Amino acid sequence: MKIALVAQHTTSPAEDSRLRELSRSLASNGHRVTVYASKDGATLPAKAELEPGVQVERIGPGGKHAGDESQLLAQVPAFSQPLHDRWCQERPDVVHALRWTSGLAALAATRDLRIPVVQSFDSLGIAERRHRALPSNVGTERIRLEPAIGRTVNAVVAGSSDEESDLTRLGVPRRSIKVVPCGVDTDEFNPEGPVANRTSRPRLVTVADLHEHDALATLLQALSSVPEAELVVAGGPPRAKLRGDIAYRRLAKVAESLDVTSRVLFAGEVGRSALPPLLRSADLLVNVSEYDPLGTLSVQAMACGTPVVAAAVGGQVDAVVDGTTGILVPPGRPALLAQRIRQLLGHPMLLEAFSVAAADRARSRYGWDRIANETLAVYDNAVDKTLAA
Repeated sequence: MKIALVAQHTTSPAEDSRLRELSRSLASNGHRVTVYASKDGATLPAKAELEPGVQVERIGPGGKHAGDESQLLAQVPAFSQPLHDRWCQERPDVVHALRWTSGLAALAATRDLRIPVVQSFDSLGIAERRHRALPSNVGTERIRLEPAIGRTVNAVVAGSSDEESDLTRLGVPRRSIKVVPCGVDTDEFNPEGPVANRTSRPRLVTVADLHEHDALATLLQALSSVPEAELVVAGGPPRAKLRGDIAYRRLAKVAESLDVTSRVLFAGEVGRSALPPLLRSADLLVNVSEYDPLGTLSVQAMACGTPVVAAAVGGQVDAVVDGTTGILVPPGRPALLAQRIRQLLGHPMLLEAFSVAAADRARSRYGWDRIANETLAVYDNAVDKTLAA
């Protein structure tokens, strides 16, 4: 099968771990994969090999957009026309659009070509608006267009059951939606391997945007009721630049007011290679983000054999099996969060059982081979329906 992955949002597919792993896994099944990304000017080649069997083609007007959705939207016509021209010459069997502007480009490029289009949103504008992850004055076009895209494409791949519910409320037929979660590289994230240095205290780790002030303040408040534990907060600028970061300074003041400063380490930005050792060093990953559409970090921790205590939102509800691989807690409940953390830290055998179950679930449910096979099943169904129409 010839598969076209449309990724207008990126100029560097190699830096998008999900895109890279999906394309690699599809190619390893014997399929020909082409990733269509945006140009970044003259820096990167127009064509390159991403992985064996995976080609990258950079098209469109070029220029740095840095995730600016309004600019991406404005560039859709200039991105879709080269796609149409290419596909008239060499037709793919299926097109998979990643994110909403890619969906617009894919639909425009396949008009009158009878090529099935599959859509992944990753995150919906209405969900981001509901969880205050999208400012009220931003994303109006996106919120208006995402339902139309979902109703027009041949199939939608939802990252979680929560996203599936949102899509059906937007009028996308349930029969055209398939839940396929984001995978995890179980060669990179697994219980074996280096472990970051740690003290003898029970260790909690969280990885978050430091601007998620309310969620992290809730965690710091919970920490004050878990007196034996330490907390590592990864995220934000590099550690050497933390003192100049206003979000860090606000959280440091919260920690000081709660008298937990001596038990909190703000680690700053943690690179990809350092993340598995950090996760392995934790007794628990505590994921308090109030909006997490895919739950990827929790799955990565589970793959490392680290149980998870997470806010019961978005992709977390699918990823964490409550009472088996971790604990789900309603967001904004510091006393309950502290209680659940103490419960696990106080029962080492339970923690060990959760650790084994977490690693097994991540490996069996979220390995990229399984994710690729489920995605291919969506493609096959979309192709069959197009041929039968």
